[in-house]
Amino acid sequence: MRIQIRRTGGFAGIERRAEVDTSARPDADEWHALAEKSVADAHETPPVGVPDGFSYQLTVDGRTVYCTDPRLTDEQKKLITWVMKEGER
Repeated sequence: MRIQIRRTGGFAGIERRAEVDTSARPDADEWHALAEKSVADAHETPPVGVPDGFSYQLTVDGRTVYCTDPRLTDEQKKLITWVMKEGER
C-alpha cells in the first residue's frame, strides 16, 4: 500500500509532503487498517477549514480524499503523524 500525505495551510502557509510504501513493512497490517479507516472518514472534496489551520490531502493506493484541522479523527491524526515522521520528502 502506498500512502501519501500533502499538508497545506497553517500560519506560514508552508506545504509539506510525505509518502510511505507499506509493502515491505512488518507492521503493514496496522498501517492498512489505519489508512482504510482514515480514508473512510474523510471527504471526497476539500472541506472548508479554519483560518491558519492545516488542510490535508490523503492519497492511498491512488484514491485521494481530504480532511482539515481541527476536525481530524483520531485515526487520521495518527496516520498523518506516522506518515510525516516516516516518509518526509
